[in-house]
Amino acid sequence: MNPYAKLTFSLSLVLGTTITISSNHWMAAWTGLEINTLAIIPLISKSHHPRAIEAAIKYFLVQAAASTLLLFSSMINAWHTGQWDITQLNHPTSSLLLTTAIAMKLGLVPFHFWFPEVLQGSPLTTALLLSTLMKFPPITILLLTSHSLDPTLLATMAIASAALGGWMGLNQTQIRKVLAFSSISHLGWMSIVLIYNPKLTLATFYIYCIMTGAIFLTLNTTKSFKLSTMMTSWTKTPVLNTTLMMTLLSLAGLPPLTGFLPKWLIIQELSKQEMTTPATIIAILSLLSLFFYLRLAYYSTITLPPNPTNLMKQWHANKPASTLIAALSSMSTLLLPLSPMILALI
Repeated sequence: MNPYAKLTFSLSLVLGTTITISSNHWMAAWTGLEINTLAIIPLISKSHHPRAIEAAIKYFLVQAAASTLLLFSSMINAWHTGQWDITQLNHPTSSLLLTTAIAMKLGLVPFHFWFPEVLQGSPLTTALLLSTLMKFPPITILLLTSHSLDPTLLATMAIASAALGGWMGLNQTQIRKVLAFSSISHLGWMSIVLIYNPKLTLATFYIYCIMTGAIFLTLNTTKSFKLSTMMTSWTKTPVLNTTLMMTLLSLAGLPPLTGFLPKWLIIQELSKQEMTTPATIIAILSLLSLFFYLRLAYYSTITLPPNPTNLMKQWHANKPASTLIAALSSMSTLLLPLSPMILALI
């Protein structure tokens, strides 16, 4: 892809995200979401592979439908209340339609079908953008309207997302699909606490972005796309694979790593709200995710291929690990002692 074109699309992504997160009018928020959608499509389809084209078309159709629902929701609300302000979402039908639209944009169950397929058809760097930056504007809209949303509906979708994300990730061999189902599962954790503590949802999203960023950039360095290629990457970059294993365990939520902090705080918040049953269910469902994270960690560090590869290229990394990977991996594993400071910020 032409560097100028890539720069244009990247700046458009930043612009679209900024417009949406800083707007208080529904039309401005919708405009930002549309700019984001149009900017990411060329980045998904840049390889011109049939799978990439298919992923771009699926992404466009789903996002277009979600944007239409979002516009419809805001128009119904404006019709009944005379308000175009995002925080003034008072009509129940508008609230239901908005929840549906944002669930489609994020990939929450039962609107999750597109997300693993699109991630599988995208390059790793674009898949990273889809998992992190592209979810930021919809989550911001959810935060602004959290007081108007239906708690029962959100809790049901959250538990279903945690269950399906864990269940479907169990027998995947493609790493991008595993990370897609991991994303769906984490979105369930963010959604369940959204109404009771929106700032905690945002903190969970930030920590998730740090951990996912470290994993995707590491996989991009070692060029690992499947579990079988992950097995051979240990011989190329043993230190990088060790940090990858730690980051995966952190994403699973194991103490004393960073990923344990949001899960601990979410379960604590749900217990305060007398929602011990949903808290217990979602904690048990996280064991499903833990299984495939352990599987990935096992493949990345402990399993060596049964036969040595004959290709010399396999034994050398294509490029050295960057400072960004080092920083993100460190933050993904070492932030738990800073939890009092993070709690003060929340």
